[in-house]
Amino acid sequence: MKHLNKIIVLVIALVGFNVAQAQNEENPWTLGFGLNGVNMRPSAGPSGDFADSFSNYFDVTGHWNIFPSVTYVQVGRHISGGFSAALTGSVNRINKMSGYNSATGKHFTYNPGNLSFYAVDLNAKYSFQELLDSKILDPYLYAGAGGTYLSGSGSVGANYGLGFNVWFVEGAAFTYQTGFRQQFTGSVRSHTQHLIGLTFAIGKKDEDKDGIADKDDECPTVPGLKQFNGCPDTDGDGVQDKEDECPELAGLVELKGCPDADGDGIADKDDECPKAAGTAEFKGCPDTDGDGLRDLDDKCADVAGPIENKGCPWPDTDGDGTLDKDDKCPKVKGPIENKGCPIVTKEVIQKLNTFLSQAVLFETGKTTLSAEASGILDNIAAMMIEYGNDKFRIEGHTDSVGRNDTNQKLSEGRAASIKQYLLEHGVNPDNLSSIGYGEDKPIASNKTKEGRAKNRRVEIINNTGENINKAE
Repeated sequence: MKHLNKIIVLVIALVGFNVAQAQNEENPWTLGFGLNGVNMRPSAGPSGDFADSFSNYFDVTGHWNIFPSVTYVQVGRHISGGFSAALTGSVNRINKMSGYNSATGKHFTYNPGNLSFYAVDLNAKYSFQELLDSKILDPYLYAGAGGTYLSGSGSVGANYGLGFNVWFVEGAAFTYQTGFRQQFTGSVRSHTQHLIGLTFAIGKKDEDKDGIADKDDECPTVPGLKQFNGCPDTDGDGVQDKEDECPELAGLVELKGCPDADGDGIADKDDECPKAAGTAEFKGCPDTDGDGLRDLDDKCADVAGPIENKGCPWPDTDGDGTLDKDDKCPKVKGPIENKGCPIVTKEVIQKLNTFLSQAVLFETGKTTLSAEASGILDNIAAMMIEYGNDKFRIEGHTDSVGRNDTNQKLSEGRAASIKQYLLEHGVNPDNLSSIGYGEDKPIASNKTKEGRAKNRRVEIINNTGENINKAE
C-alpha cells in the first residue's frame, strides 16, 4: 500500500497543472482517490430481511473496515450529457467480519485475520448537475459490475448506489460514494462499500469557465457561447458582442446587432428619426411630400414645395399667375410679361396729370417742397409702388431768368427733393432716378411771362420715355 500512495502522488503531480472546472465534454477525464470502507454486515442477517441487512449501514466504528491510507483510485470518462463511466480499483484489510446466531437471533462481530481485500469495478454514472444548473453540487447514481478478491477467493458481482461531488475550487471536488456490491459467484459475501476522497477534473484549461477550452476560446477571459467559439452575446440577438455595435440592445443581424424601431433599415443609433420610417438620404427621417426636404425641416411637410422656400409652395398673393417670389407687385395683379405688375396706361398718365395740377410744389427760386406738395406726392408714390415694375425718372427744368449755373443747380435740387420724398414713402430706389436740365430744354418762349411759367417745371418720365406730366 505504500507503493500505491507514491503512485497516486505522482499522478496528481502530473495532472495538477491541467485541472479543469468539472467533468464535461470539454474536460472528459476525472481522477479520484481516497479512503474506502467495506461493511460485511448486510449479508450476515437472516435471508430476505432487508431491514436487518441495512440496519447498521453507517456504523463506522462497529462494522466498517478502513485502512488508514489511500485505498481507492478512480478514473472517470465523460460519455454524453450527464452520462459517464468510472473504473475504480480499491484495496483494504478486512478485520471486522459480521456473523449471525440464528439461535439467539443476534449479530456478532469477529476478526477473520486481517484478510487482504482487492476490488475492481466498472460503473456507469448519471450526473444531475446540469439538471440542477449548479456549478458546485454534482449528485449522481451509478450501476455496473466488478470483481472482488478476498484472501484467495474471488467473485464477480453487480454494483449499484449513489454519490455526490462538491466542486469547492476549480477542478477539485470532495467526493462521497456509497453502494451495494452484490456478489454472484465464489465465496466472497455481498457487502457495502463507501468511498470518501477527492476528485480532480482533468482536461483543457477554461479560464472563463464557459465550458470551452482556452485554446479554442476566442474570448478566453469572458464567458461565452459555443456557437461563437467562446465569445459572449450579451443581448442574445445572435450577434456576438465583439461584432455587435449595440451589444446591450437586442437588434438585427443585418444591422450588426443594433435595433431598428421604425423598421426603415437604418439602425436607431444612426437614425435621426428613430420612431418614424425614413430614408438613408435623410439619415432615417421621412420626406412625406417627396420634395427633397425632410419633414423635420419642411414647413409644409404634406405639400411639396421648393427647398429655398422651406418646403412650402410659393404663394401668388394677388392671383395673377406670377409667384410672389417673382412678382414685383405681389399685392397688385399684373401680366406675367411685366413681372406681375400692371402696365402704365394712358388712364394712369391722365390720373397723374390730375395729381400734379392740383398744387404748386416749390416756392419761387427754392428747392424746398411746399406744404401742399406732400399730399400730391403721396398719391404719386402709391401709384409708383402699384406699378412696381416700371422705372421712372424725375426731370427738373427752369426758365432762362438768371445765371445758367444757378438755374442748373435749381433744376437738379428740385428733382432730387421729389425723388427723396418718394423714396422715403416706399418707392423702390431701383425704379427711380432724377436729373436736372436747367434752362436747356424749354417747351415755350422765355420772352413771355406765360412761356417762362411753362418752362419752370418738373416732369415724371416712365420707362418708355413718355412724359407723364409736369409741375411748376
